[in-house]
Amino acid sequence: MSKLKILTKGFFKENPSLILVLGTCPTLAVTTSVNNALGMGAATTFVLLMSNILISMLKNVIPDKIRIPCFIVIIATFVSIIDLVIQGFLPALSASLGVFIPLIVVNCIVLGRAEAFASKNPVWDSVLDGLGMGVGFTISLVLIAAVREVLGAGSFMGLTFIPSNYNMLLFVLAPGAFIVYGFIMAAVRQILNNVEAKRKAKQANA
Repeated sequence: MSKLKILTKGFFKENPSLILVLGTCPTLAVTTSVNNALGMGAATTFVLLMSNILISMLKNVIPDKIRIPCFIVIIATFVSIIDLVIQGFLPALSASLGVFIPLIVVNCIVLGRAEAFASKNPVWDSVLDGLGMGVGFTISLVLIAAVREVLGAGSFMGLTFIPSNYNMLLFVLAPGAFIVYGFIMAAVRQILNNVEAKRKAKQANA
């Protein structure tokens, strides 16, 4: 697989939230606003990137029988770092995200990439994989959050442009999260299916 494909596969084709359906708990919980989505996406990307690098560097040193506990310790280290940084420099964001920053430790996306990719590939490829999956996760969070914030709060990144009387409160509640998530997931899958069908048709006609 080329370096570009390793980087970009997480954007849409193997998007962790919209295609692989991983990390659904933070996807549904923190997408009430775009600011929260960006914060969560950036934190997860940092943990993915750093844990992938370290796990790839140590893959020949970590005993196979205890690799999962070792991966969790490495991931937890970087989660603690980003949690303390956010608490220190972005206290409002830390209060908004709450327990979901520490819960990155058990996020299926992070542990999944460590086990499926970083532990089997070189460091540079693991860097691209971690960055691509992190960006893809952030894209999905922002897409969902943008719809929910605009419809539910009448604002975008905290800037209000729709009077509160016209807001649809449903979209900032849990049912609204499931509705928006489902529609965006279906739309992305349909777009990817159409692109794949056109590619196959072009190959058949060549």
